[in-house]
Amino acid sequence: MATYLIFTRLGPDAFRDPNEFRQLAERVSSEIQKRCPGVTWKESYVTLGRFDIVDIVEAADQKEVERAAMLIRALARATTETMPATPWKTFLAHLS
Repeated sequence: MATYLIFTRLGPDAFRDPNEFRQLAERVSSEIQKRCPGVTWKESYVTLGRFDIVDIVEAADQKEVERAAMLIRALARATTETMPATPWKTFLAHLS
C-alpha cells in the first residue's frame, strides 16, 4: 500500500458555526468510507498554517485517493492538495 498526504483548506462557506464542523467531518468521513473502500485513514491533524487539515491515508490504487480528495472538495466546500509520501527509511534504501 502506498501512503498519501491530503492537505485540505476549508472554504469560508464550509460551515457557519464551529459546532457544525463535527457534523461536516462525520458526513465527509462516512461518504469516503462508503465510496472509497480501498482508502485506509491512518491519521488526521488540524494545523495552524496554509492548510486546515492534513490527512495521512494508505491505498493500493491512486484512483481511490483521488476520489476521496474530490469528495472532500465537494462535501466540505474545500480545496485539497494530495501527494504521495515515502517513508524516510524506504527512500534511503532506494538510494543504494
